[in-house]
Amino acid sequence: MNSSHRSHPNQSQSGACPYDDLYIYQLGGRLTSQKEIHPQCFIGNWEEDDFSFLFFSDPAPEEIEKLLHSQPHLTYVDNYHMSYEQWQGAVLTSFDQGCFRVIPPWASDAGGRHAQQPIILDPGLVFGTGTHPTTRDCLDAVELAVRETTPQVVLDLGTGTGLLALATARLGCKINLAVDLNLLAAKTAAKNVRLNDLEGRVTVLQGYAEDFIVFPADLLIANIHYDVIKKLIRAESFASKKRFILSGLLRSEAKQVRIELERLPAKILKSWTHEGIWHTFYGKFDN
Repeated sequence: MNSSHRSHPNQSQSGACPYDDLYIYQLGGRLTSQKEIHPQCFIGNWEEDDFSFLFFSDPAPEEIEKLLHSQPHLTYVDNYHMSYEQWQGAVLTSFDQGCFRVIPPWASDAGGRHAQQPIILDPGLVFGTGTHPTTRDCLDAVELAVRETTPQVVLDLGTGTGLLALATARLGCKINLAVDLNLLAAKTAAKNVRLNDLEGRVTVLQGYAEDFIVFPADLLIANIHYDVIKKLIRAESFASKKRFILSGLLRSEAKQVRIELERLPAKILKSWTHEGIWHTFYGKFDN
């Protein structure tokens, strides 16, 4: 999967988002190769279930036709045209959350000095700009966790753009393992690690979250789907973690997670609720 993108020619001078209109082609099935795709206008491929969503900066019907011809297991489903802001759901600008300042690389203040801990974040095509309430609550939880005792090893499962692993690294955590099942997300997170010069502290891997729960860690972060969180907290090695941040939970899901945590037993130190919808837990085990 190729997560490269074509930058806006005036990206560094204008402070504008480097992505213009997006031309998205939805195909049934997964690509076995991308050699038929012209790299100049190809941005990336997002795979979801048994679908491929191919993103281009210009219309690409010929590339799609060649792809369907060369890989007959693929089927054409639909195509969409939207702006990058429509895809992400908002115009991306710098914002503060607690001690952090999250800055798109094309923002005018990307190279400036800030009292907050700066994190350069290019989400690319991946959801996880930092503006979702669960992500903001996780940033607050990270700040609280590090304020109490700086974790030496952090495991961030379902990392997306890598924001939370970058946040723990910024606050002094020495080893941060960021994992995402989606390869495009993992590549985007790795790019953000490089943008922040944190290669020595953050490692990004692609894989299933439940396969990495055995990794020894002082702090586990999982802002991820409920069905995955259920598998994580039922894993034997979950209780070996000293502290945890669980997020992305709706009300009924949070209620069930709280019940299961109490059975372990685990102590919830603080919880966040956004408009009664999204829930985040920060807790610990007395290991």
